[in-house]
Amino acid sequence: MNQLKSREPGSATLPGTLSSALRDELIAFRRDLHMHPELGNQEFRTTAALKARLEAAGLAPRVLPGGTGLICDIGRYDGGRPMLAVRADLDALPIPDAKTVAYRSTVPNRAHACGHDVHTTTVLGAGLVLAEMEREGRLPRPVRLLFQPAEEVLPGGAADAVAAGVLDGVGRIIAVHCDPKVDAGKIGLRTGPITSACDRLEITLDGPGGHTARPHLTTDLVTAAARIATDVPAVLARRVDARSGLSVTWGRIEAGHAPNVIPQHAELSGTVRCLDLPAWRDAPDLVHAAVDEVATLHRAKSTVNYVRGVPPVVNDHTVAELLREAMTARCGVDSVEDTEQSLGGEDFSWYLEHVPGAMARLGVRTPGDPRVRDLHAGDFDVDERCIRTAVELFTAAALIDAGAS
Repeated sequence: MNQLKSREPGSATLPGTLSSALRDELIAFRRDLHMHPELGNQEFRTTAALKARLEAAGLAPRVLPGGTGLICDIGRYDGGRPMLAVRADLDALPIPDAKTVAYRSTVPNRAHACGHDVHTTTVLGAGLVLAEMEREGRLPRPVRLLFQPAEEVLPGGAADAVAAGVLDGVGRIIAVHCDPKVDAGKIGLRTGPITSACDRLEITLDGPGGHTARPHLTTDLVTAAARIATDVPAVLARRVDARSGLSVTWGRIEAGHAPNVIPQHAELSGTVRCLDLPAWRDAPDLVHAAVDEVATLHRAKSTVNYVRGVPPVVNDHTVAELLREAMTARCGVDSVEDTEQSLGGEDFSWYLEHVPGAMARLGVRTPGDPRVRDLHAGDFDVDERCIRTAVELFTAAALIDAGAS
């Protein structure tokens, strides 16, 4: 990868930049996706739109077995040095779009509030640019585009994609994720863990109910649920190394229907997040034990449904440096900033169980805008200049990777 380090940022000696016409087309493509969001494993329209555009460019995309998502190789893989894969995710979220824009979601209670429409558009754009270079004989090695469904559905569509063979012939993989805390035109990057593990936790409590005048004759499930909500995180905090960042956060508690009746059933659900792999592997047993202890103390029968989600995304040093070099070659050293590990989960991690890879945080905030539009919020939107940034990051990474010894 040393051959391009001396080149000036944005230099014409590094091809693969985005034309104005294609930029405008990609913005329109992204807005169309934004208006027609589809949930995980239901991305049929999105898949069809991608397939049609790639075929129009003379490519041969292959739809994944579930009928949504696809892969497409730029150039012919001859079984030699493994390819670089560039990954996007397709699905939207089950929340209403709260923005007032011309491209607002047309589907009730569905929105691209995590930026997957941007991810999809930028990988498509990179593929179209690289395909033109390949036709001109200027792409030294093939590159695989990977459009994956169901990132938001635990344990993530990436696991199914891997099982379908999307990594066959792939040696390393890269991706971006929108970050509303980073300005458009920049990326955030780090080596090592950049996201966290995320699992789902569902607890049911049962016991004989009764009158609130006689709680001593019942199992007070409301109190038991409240104690589990507060005590289980506290117990875990003393049984796991604090540096692992194990965190239990509740999203739902339900119990009872009347003010003078102690219920016979209660439910809690939430997430378990963790910063490192060893603690994540131990988390199910630790959580089960903590819930059982607290429930037993309050004479409640507990049932725990611990749903495995995704491990942390751990950026490989060499691949992270590929992204850093590619971004620097395009936009200069100031375009890359250090970023912290988040507690968010990302199923890109499943690919990294098989091949080295790295994910960068793509800046989508308009420079100077004091607002921070949070991910998974109904008003989430992006500065669409980020599309050019990501496309040219991907093409530069592909060219630098192809020239590496």
